[in-house]
Amino acid sequence: MPDKRDESAWLMTASLIVLATVALAVVLRYTRAVMIPFVFAIFVVSLVSPILDFQVIRLRFPRLIAVTITFLVVVVMIAVFCFLLTRVVQTIIATVGQYSNSFADLANRAFAEMGRWGDQFNQEKIVNDLRNTIPNLVTNTLGAVFNLVSNVFLILVIVIFLLAGRNPYAVRSGVYRDIDLQIRRYIAIMIAISILNGLLVWAILASVGLELAAVFGMLAFILNFIPNIGSIVATLLPIPIAVAQFQSPWPVIFIVAVPGTVQIVLGYLLEPKWMGKELDLHPVTVLLALSFWGMLWGITGMFVAVPLTGILRIILMQFETLRPIGNLLIGELPGSQPRSK
Repeated sequence: MPDKRDESAWLMTASLIVLATVALAVVLRYTRAVMIPFVFAIFVVSLVSPILDFQVIRLRFPRLIAVTITFLVVVVMIAVFCFLLTRVVQTIIATVGQYSNSFADLANRAFAEMGRWGDQFNQEKIVNDLRNTIPNLVTNTLGAVFNLVSNVFLILVIVIFLLAGRNPYAVRSGVYRDIDLQIRRYIAIMIAISILNGLLVWAILASVGLELAAVFGMLAFILNFIPNIGSIVATLLPIPIAVAQFQSPWPVIFIVAVPGTVQIVLGYLLEPKWMGKELDLHPVTVLLALSFWGMLWGITGMFVAVPLTGILRIILMQFETLRPIGNLLIGELPGSQPRSK
């Protein structure tokens, strides 16, 4: 029979964790305008910090020059990404009207066919709603993207201060070292896999002559940073364009099946193997993390949900009392044997 004092201690600990989580969620929600750029800046600095360290320690560059060069590398990276994103947005805006009309024509033909079977619909209302829904959906999505891009200046300001305050000669150990290595590992692997994913999707869609293949390749690259959900969305996005462009169902099936296979291979076979145990979170944990951070910070929070949850697990594993919760995040129930790798 369990000791009542142990039960009371666990209940007290669980209550404190719940209260701390609620308080932290309120603070993160209230301060999201500052915290989102700050978190992205930390991720960027973690990725490029080896460049700064190499210049100072190995090449013996003066600290000011090393910081300047590293910051210019960050500026170029962000500028390239913003340029590609801008081209995607321009292409979508230029073609959204054309495809909304195509979808409306398809709906008219579908209603005409169903009318032969005696089905009656308010055809004009549905078609008009369809014409208006697609531009509104695109506008709302692009608004979220532009909101993220508008934070670039603040991210760069934070980055330069973090780089200037970094000591390349400092020996990092313990939890700080683990977090720094895991963030860098996650970002580097995700960028490599996302680039490969975007190029493969673009090549596959272009091979069947799908219009906007480059746009869908870029979207596959971006959405790959949202685990599980992003790959599904990236696979389904080309379907309306394929239906409007091709008369035969076979190209549409190919456009869904082949990129979907690529997403499965990259996202469910290669990615977990390369990520390591700390970020090899259970699928349920990933979905809950996406929901939690998405609720706090919108779609931006979904991009950072996995690394932030991985960081949380590293911190939990430092405390004996909280270690079962940390193991639970990767699917190890209390009393079960650790998973073999």
